Amino acid sequence: MNEELIAPCGMNCAVCSGYLAFANDVRSKGIRMPYCRGCRARDKICAFLKKRCAMLMEGKVKYCYECPDFPCENLKHLDASYRKKFRMSMIENLEFIKEHGIAKLLERETDKWKCPECGEMICCHNGICFNCGVEKLKVKEKLYRWEDD
Repeated sequence: MNEELIAPCGMNCAVCSGYLAFANDVRSKGIRMPYCRGCRARDKICAFLKKRCAMLMEGKVKYCYECPDFPCENLKHLDASYRKKFRMSMIENLEFIKEHGIAKLLERETDKWKCPECGEMICCHNGICFNCGVEKLKVKEKLYRWEDD
């Protein structure tokens, strides 16, 4: 996990299904999922908020917490959805970066999302490790939901 994988909106791309599918090449294992290298790695400002935020579009902020309107309504809406469905908070990540720095966030996120079986990252979108849990992924009906939801 590295700083480049923390998007401006606070999304940790290292635990995103698109990034994990790419990093673990799940298509070669028979799983059809979109691939993504992360917002910053693709030179994208932010997959979620880019077109709705002049501060991001104009490169005036690196992270949304640097904006005077933080958290804006768009980010609040996105965050509420992610808290409910995916057990993570972009706003919480951003507030943590602001208070403790990016290195501490990376440590916290590694501890939070580390697979207990193999040590790789589990996916925030479904709780599955795309490294050792590929068989679970192959039979999962709703790829973007946790089992107990």
